Amino acid sequence: MSNENINVALIGNPNTGKTSVFNALTGLNQQVGNYPGITVEKKIGFCKLSQHIKANILDLPGTYSLNASSMDENVVIELLLNKNDKLYPDVAIVVSDVENLKRNLLLFTQIKDLEIPTILVINMADRMTRKGISLDIPFLEEKLNTKIALVSTRKGTGIEELKNLITQYKTISSEPCLNASVIDPEYFDRLRRAFPNQLLYKLWLVITQDVNFLNLERNEIKSTFTRSHSELKRLQQKETIKRYQFINDVLKEGQKIDASQATDFRSRLDRVLMHKVWGYLIFFGILFVIFQSIFVWSEWPMDIIDRSFATLSSYAGEHLPAGTLTSLIAEGIIPGIGGIVIFIPQIAFLFLFISILEESGYMSRVVFLMDRVMRRFGLSGKSVVPLISGTACAIPAIMATRNIESWKERLITILVTPFTTCSARLPVYAIIIALVIPSDKGFLGFSLQGLTLMGLYLAGFGMAIFSAFILNKVLKFKSKSFFVVEMPGYKLPLWKNVGINVVEKTKAFVFGAGKIILAISIVLWFLASYGGKEFDNADRIIRYDKNGDFRKIDPAVADELVASYKLENSYIGMMGRAIEPVIRPLGYDWKIGIAVISSFAAREVFVGTLATIYSVGDADNENTIKEKMASEIRPDGRKVFDFATGISLLLFYAFAMQCASTIAVVKKETNSWRWPLVQLVFMSSFAYGVALLAYQLLK
Repeated sequence: MSNENINVALIGNPNTGKTSVFNALTGLNQQVGNYPGITVEKKIGFCKLSQHIKANILDLPGTYSLNASSMDENVVIELLLNKNDKLYPDVAIVVSDVENLKRNLLLFTQIKDLEIPTILVINMADRMTRKGISLDIPFLEEKLNTKIALVSTRKGTGIEELKNLITQYKTISSEPCLNASVIDPEYFDRLRRAFPNQLLYKLWLVITQDVNFLNLERNEIKSTFTRSHSELKRLQQKETIKRYQFINDVLKEGQKIDASQATDFRSRLDRVLMHKVWGYLIFFGILFVIFQSIFVWSEWPMDIIDRSFATLSSYAGEHLPAGTLTSLIAEGIIPGIGGIVIFIPQIAFLFLFISILEESGYMSRVVFLMDRVMRRFGLSGKSVVPLISGTACAIPAIMATRNIESWKERLITILVTPFTTCSARLPVYAIIIALVIPSDKGFLGFSLQGLTLMGLYLAGFGMAIFSAFILNKVLKFKSKSFFVVEMPGYKLPLWKNVGINVVEKTKAFVFGAGKIILAISIVLWFLASYGGKEFDNADRIIRYDKNGDFRKIDPAVADELVASYKLENSYIGMMGRAIEPVIRPLGYDWKIGIAVISSFAAREVFVGTLATIYSVGDADNENTIKEKMASEIRPDGRKVFDFATGISLLLFYAFAMQCASTIAVVKKETNSWRWPLVQLVFMSSFAYGVALLAYQLLK
């Protein structure tokens, strides 16, 4: 028997546990990318179903129906219409929530009309008893023309049954559940006669949606079967009513709900968590605990990692054969990579807390809560999703604005989201805070470092809100939108999902940053290891006076002076001294200036750059990057990283546009260079001004 590789599409409404099913099928065997031509995220996993069948599991964006209202919903429709797509599903799995089965079945009946073998997964089956729900599975399978898998990803039940159903997908009926064309028989009959070789419901979607379908010209279909926008909307409403009539009839027999067994825990908890006073206090209390934990919990593993890389760098320099390659490894690559690996614990803890908030259902409450604030500043409640997800990375956060219907609100959200502190800023914050903020307990016994970190996050969020207020007054776009958000049920986080999310997000951050840092570290090492005549003659200049007589200097001190002189007169030193007049008022020397410039590639490069520069300029590689930064001295004897300089740097990175990838995605989302350039100039100028003011006041 030959091996078979099939495509499986996971489709469902938001908050039905689709990601949990995806994780249960694929585990860590998954990858994240973007759909060709657009920036909507896609996840593909791989699963071995049997000895001879392997499956590519595609986790599609959440959608309520095939009547798309956003770009990510459009992705679902275009894939299901295009058989030529390499990811076109051999079988579709519609994931539904046992508590919202009626609403979820609307999407299921639409996909059945596309005549794709479709399996219905009823998830969260462990809640049935508690909610007083009973299902007649054989009856539902008969009426819906499908096979049903009753799944509980929390209990780990039903997954093997689902895998068996997928392997038998060829036996699953592809017949529709109902005949949707009865909403206008004459119109659909003409459509069928005009395109006899095409599936009727696909033609209907091409007419009503902004999608392309195979080799058929969309304009050809629409010109022949033109209807006004209001008429098409009326027909879509009739279609939805027809489908719900069918669903109601099926569930009347196939589903029984004993309301007396349902608990009112959710509504009681909502009254507290979404209270107009207590809701905000609880949210900020949670943030307070998160930032305290990020510093306290990660301190021990970070020290181990920091010391390990310093030891590794020293060992490489001492035991590898002397030469250029050894210098590159010991002074360039190892310190550069160590400058990002050290922050894995803090990044992992940040993603851990975000995942727990999402998995528990609390994040949707935060979105609803913050809508009251957002409206006053010209933003939608949906803008909270990008602003909060921006704490991980601004790039997917900006992509998430595609769910905002109003162009004005979407544009404002895109422009202000980079103010939100992303995980790439965390390495910069962590190292600077550790250098200039005391580690002892401060306010009510809480860590001053944790309080400082929380203050930076709030400063970024506050600036995003203030900027949105100004943009709302300046931009003269007319817009009107309505905020609708679904409140999922509360549940204990599924720790497998949390673990997979933390591992995948941390891995993506480290490997994504690692590629950039490795490349920049090699370039920086080269620029710091070579120079002009003064660089080449550094040994003679330091060890001998103008008359050629040998200076009486301690050999160890002479070595340090030679290394420092070489660095100052290397190519990177020349570049640094050239920009020093611009950055000196901020309290930065030329080495910090080089790190700031290089971090425009990615913010986290700042620490890796300093690690490389200080390693090249230091004759002793045994010190950690933190120790090297702490021991840096100005010509007048003051520490380079004193309190004033540290606060200036923290504020600069809190507000600066330090990410080339974010600029690129803003250009793509706005389809113009105008907005990313405005964003870059404003954020950089504002960051410079705030950092300048802070240093001049504190020095």
